[in-house]
Amino acid sequence: MSGTQLSQPASGGSRAPAPRFAVDERSAALATAAALRVLHVIPGERGGVSMIFAKRQVVSLARVGAVVEAIYLSSRTDPRVIAHDALRIRRVARSFRPDLIHAHYGTVTALLCACVTPVPLVITFRGSDLNPAGLAGPARSAVARLLSQCAALRAARIICVSANLKDRLWWRAQRVSVIPTGVDLRTFQPRPQHQVRRELGWPVEDRVVVFNVANDPRNKRLDLAQAAFDRARAIRPDLRLHLIDGNEPAPRMPLLLNAADCLLVTSDYEGSPNIVKEALACDLPVVSVDVGDVAERLAGVTPSRVVDRSESAIAEAIVEVIGLERRCNGADTVRDLDQERIAERILAVYRDALHLTAATA
Repeated sequence: MSGTQLSQPASGGSRAPAPRFAVDERSAALATAAALRVLHVIPGERGGVSMIFAKRQVVSLARVGAVVEAIYLSSRTDPRVIAHDALRIRRVARSFRPDLIHAHYGTVTALLCACVTPVPLVITFRGSDLNPAGLAGPARSAVARLLSQCAALRAARIICVSANLKDRLWWRAQRVSVIPTGVDLRTFQPRPQHQVRRELGWPVEDRVVVFNVANDPRNKRLDLAQAAFDRARAIRPDLRLHLIDGNEPAPRMPLLLNAADCLLVTSDYEGSPNIVKEALACDLPVVSVDVGDVAERLAGVTPSRVVDRSESAIAEAIVEVIGLERRCNGADTVRDLDQERIAERILAVYRDALHLTAATA
């Protein structure tokens, strides 16, 4: 088998030409078994950086031997669009004939798949679909979480990206695998800081703290990050805060993380923040509150700090970590999060889902 097909339905129901990916020796060994056919359902647009970690996961699954096809849901609020997408999932499933469907988010995405799938369903819960916070208001967030819980009842297998997210499920705990989203270690890897700063046009003398606002400044606690940074800057005037928003082009992310001196995380809720793992892959020190699985990720990482959720504690950690003027040992700690290794674990979940379904049929 010289390649594994990744196909996506084009608009209007026709199918775009499928790019092919080379399969390395490890992937070739996996592919000797019957290839699983998996239909992935992802919220958001096909292009851009929205849900890019899910899109990368689909590609990595193709690399390790799965035959994959992806559908993107353009709306999770318009009933007419949702109804159209339900028909589209059924239509693509009939033509693609998947062994199972993988919903890459809870809420409407997972529940829609649960209602229409003709094959076993795997759901990945990623954070705001189960955590009590999100871009919407409290009432809408509560409804979204209820939809996630209902969808879990229909899942043959469930993936949670962190253990604390698993604890938020009301049921089906015995069907849950905790598997963090993988990191593209070929893209996120250490590079000489001075070279990357030249590419970005950053002054060499600045000490830069990067903060990922994404599109959710309230849950990311930009207010706390800014207040703590201001305290730190009163001690070190050479500090600069660089905000990363949700529209940052993907190719710039490794540059920003290699050019910075520290990543700051102050979120109220997270699943398993990908930017922390990507920062570690670039040997960028991290200062974070205890949220999601960050404490687990930073265990054994030096220099980095997990601190109390207070302005003074965060500011003190920023000054301390940046004052050391060295990179961390993060790249050594995330090798097991390589995308292909994570993809192999997900393939095992798929096989379990199919075996469970056959045993209970």
